[in-house]
Amino acid sequence: MLIDDNKYDNFYHNRIIMAGDYAAIVISKTSGLDAMDYLLHNDRPEYQQPDIIFLDINMPGMNGWEFLDEYDKLTDELKSKVIVVMLTTSENPDDQAKALRYATLSGFKSKPLTTEMLDEILVKHF
Repeated sequence: MLIDDNKYDNFYHNRIIMAGDYAAIVISKTSGLDAMDYLLHNDRPEYQQPDIIFLDINMPGMNGWEFLDEYDKLTDELKSKVIVVMLTTSENPDDQAKALRYATLSGFKSKPLTTEMLDEILVKHF
């Protein structure tokens, strides 16, 4: 799952994932609110539980940090086996330090998503 308000980033990252055959399906959401709505309504026929969530920080409505706060409230069943990686343009050391406080986060990566990053994540978590 890609959560980023920049549709061009979502498009590019989707292409990287699909071209490298890293996933059969990529779910793209342009806000934390839309992503949370998708995760909460897992009874819909189109629902696919994500294996990995790539999350941007700076988004209107619900930013990445706010998404993580809400995500942490989900049941363990909804969160089980999901790897959450912050994928951002931020190189702010404060953001990197803040990310360490979230047990839910498995990584903090700088955009753009690359095949090397995906390979590293797959080796580490799968």
